Amino acid sequence: MKRPISLGIFGVAVALLVLMVAVAWISVVNFRQLNSQVRAMSDYYLPLEQQLASVEILLRQQMVHMERILAELGKANPEPDVLAKESEGFDNRGINADQIVDSSRRLLSQTQQAQGMDLDRVTLALLDRQLPNIQTSRQHFHATLRRFELETREGNPRSVQIVREELLRQKEVVDEQTQKTLDLLSRLTRGAVTRAKLEEVRAVRLNWVITGVATALGLVFAAFATRSLVGPVRQLLGGTRAVESGNLEVSIDVKTPDELALLADSFNSMVAGLREKKRVTETFGKYVDPRIVSGLLENRLPAEGGQRQVMTIFFSDIAGFTHTCEGLMPDTAVRFLNGYFSFMSQIIRAEQGIIDKYIGDAVMAFWGPPFTDEIHHAELCCRASLAQLQQLEPFRRSLPELLGVRFGLPEVDVRMGIATGEVTVGNIGSDAARGYTVIGDTVNLASRLEQANKLYGTRVLVSEATRQLAGDTLAFREIDSLRVMGKTEPVRVFELVGLPDNLSTEQEEGLNKFQAALAHYRARHWEQAEDGFRQVLEVIPDDGPSRVFLKRIAAFKQVPPGDAWNAVWIAQSK
Repeated sequence: MKRPISLGIFGVAVALLVLMVAVAWISVVNFRQLNSQVRAMSDYYLPLEQQLASVEILLRQQMVHMERILAELGKANPEPDVLAKESEGFDNRGINADQIVDSSRRLLSQTQQAQGMDLDRVTLALLDRQLPNIQTSRQHFHATLRRFELETREGNPRSVQIVREELLRQKEVVDEQTQKTLDLLSRLTRGAVTRAKLEEVRAVRLNWVITGVATALGLVFAAFATRSLVGPVRQLLGGTRAVESGNLEVSIDVKTPDELALLADSFNSMVAGLREKKRVTETFGKYVDPRIVSGLLENRLPAEGGQRQVMTIFFSDIAGFTHTCEGLMPDTAVRFLNGYFSFMSQIIRAEQGIIDKYIGDAVMAFWGPPFTDEIHHAELCCRASLAQLQQLEPFRRSLPELLGVRFGLPEVDVRMGIATGEVTVGNIGSDAARGYTVIGDTVNLASRLEQANKLYGTRVLVSEATRQLAGDTLAFREIDSLRVMGKTEPVRVFELVGLPDNLSTEQEEGLNKFQAALAHYRARHWEQAEDGFRQVLEVIPDDGPSRVFLKRIAAFKQVPPGDAWNAVWIAQSK
């Protein structure tokens, strides 16, 4: 007995319908699992990581206060006001750290009642046991510092040394406990990301299956398919392709009362999860230069080991920042630094530089392959330095709005040091944490040149190698032959003056007179050199290097240098 065609079609339709329902159910399960991982990260893991990062910062600040207290107590006549201020800062950072740890523990306790989430409860339990260790070690560290202050005031050298050693041990314990906690949090986040990626792969595969089934259904039953069925399938197909091309703003609105509507909701949930993932990635991009992240992911940069490269290294520092910071409230100082770094970082990145790190108020950056070509990295670094100097005045004008005050604003000036040479570049650090950075003698030289600005009253000093590689597109003047701390051979030091086309007639005249006077100075023609530097001051009254050389010449007239004198000045400090 033959089956009616209608029955066969009905049977196939029922089978396909059952298949679609099953696939839709699996899709919902997968997307719920993905949503569970995203919720775990957004509701618990990322807030915990942010809080613990704040605790780490507060503990680092507390250790800075400790170092300042130790330094002040080591003086013959400690200043009570300074000790009181640093002690108060030490106490406040400790109280804030304990409060945040307590907040983290409360957040951890909430995870025990969390329902419908795939949480790593084993690691959460370890973290719950680890958090009190931070408080305990920090409080021991706190108490040991107070003991040290007491022993110092009582004047028992042996006891002071014992307590000092204990204080340093407690400091290491605090670092160890904090690092253990951060490692646990890193494990939580990595695990959640890994599971989310697996769920995402399953969800994407399932979407392709659904798309294939819907397409086949449309081809076989094109005459019977209704617009209500074809329309949602096309929307799903278009949404999938949009996501594949990188468009995460797509949203599917299916209003049919069937499984396709549920599938569309699940698809929208997946896209929302991908948007959240992208937002997290962009957030981490603020901590590591995106070009480094991209290079590591695409294997353009070696994940292990280092390379020898000729690069240009840049250091900058705010003149008198320690004194400036003492007059600011902590939150005001942070706003000040954040605003300053924002101004300067934009310029460095605009000139293709890589920001290596922020050290207090200092900025370290580097230029070189593979981020820039082998020829222009010195010029780009120098142009970034000049642009930063030009940006100082707009930054000063923004301070009233940035700090919320109009009087007593800090004076902002910057010193910069630039050196070009061979460095080792690569991923450097421990198994738990690494940074893509540069090390080597050139790095140390750039740091020393930044400090040498204080010696000459200049703002930007560069090495001879930088001057040669930058070429004549920029204006330089030779300042001195200098032997910096940590180097046995002297280096010729140059001042970056500006762009040749922007120099005034007076500046060009002053630079020429300075070079002539420097030649007389090196030849021991004291009278001619002295006259030359005075002529420079007539053209450029505030020229710091000329004043420095006049003082030297006056000293050499009183006590002439020996026969071995080679016109090299030895820097006595960093």
